[in-house]
Amino acid sequence: MTAPLPGPHTPVRPIWLCRVDARPWPCGEAKLALLARYDGDRPGLLILLSRLSVEATDHLTQLDSGRQADLTDRFLAWARPPAD
Repeated sequence: MTAPLPGPHTPVRPIWLCRVDARPWPCGEAKLALLARYDGDRPGLLILLSRLSVEATDHLTQLDSGRQADLTDRFLAWARPPAD
């Protein structure tokens, strides 16, 4: 499993909502905490988010009677490095 996530804004599994503000995880505060934790290690952040995205997709697909969820934008788009 992955390292503990920073801060109180962590996901409630298997529904993947923030335990503090009930927004889809990662919420804004979780994103800020993750960016701070992985400052200077964008590849490490993207690896973590990719793993969590796979886990969340599996959970949410099971909860939604097998309908596949696409969580790429939710988990990864915001964390990609800015274009040059």
